[in-house]
Amino acid sequence: MEKKIEKLTAELLAKNPQMSVGRARVWVELLWSDFESTSAKAGYEYRGADYTENLVRQLITSYGDKLHAFAGRNPKYAHLLDASDDMIQ
Repeated sequence: MEKKIEKLTAELLAKNPQMSVGRARVWVELLWSDFESTSAKAGYEYRGADYTENLVRQLITSYGDKLHAFAGRNPKYAHLLDASDDMIQ
């Protein structure tokens, strides 16, 4: 799974180069875990890491360049914008 997370992080960085590596990884992990936990709470059977990877990839493709704007409007994710300790590649 680590390789999948790293690959998705690289894809997010390509889509949103303003993001630091650390911040992009946090977003990928958040999207991954949020999908899996929401699915489990809804009673769906676990479909596997490949399914989750594809879903996160679709989210990155559709919204990767806008994640910072979404977080700014949603206080639940505002801490993801605090990049004061991050370094852009």
